[in-house]
Amino acid sequence: MAKYVSKITGWGNDALFLLEDKDSEFIIIFNDDAPPELADISVLHTKAELLMPPERGDVLLIGDKVFTITAVGDEALHTLKTLGHCTLCFKGKDEPDRPGCIMLQGDEPLLKSDIRVGTSIEIH
Repeated sequence: MAKYVSKITGWGNDALFLLEDKDSEFIIIFNDDAPPELADISVLHTKAELLMPPERGDVLLIGDKVFTITAVGDEALHTLKTLGHCTLCFKGKDEPDRPGCIMLQGDEPLLKSDIRVGTSIEIH
């Protein structure tokens, strides 16, 4: 059963800048009603209900890319539920970089070309 299912609706001008930077490797996600200053740095998505908290070992899908959740920051649980917001970090660490991070590990990197309107973001 899915814990969270949403669809990408767009992204800001600076939203994908840090995705392919090896020191950063993250994207910020937000509900598509984010304020303009936050929307500019975020991947926006439809509002969705977080049915259960994401946990280490869960799977996060972005389109057909599969990632295992390796750590969840304390703040990420609250902000994902209330604002559809968190930082998805693809470094695969066992501890979150920041309280708002969900850390992910996958066999294939997420690329800028994977971010498209209509692509799903799911947690299982």
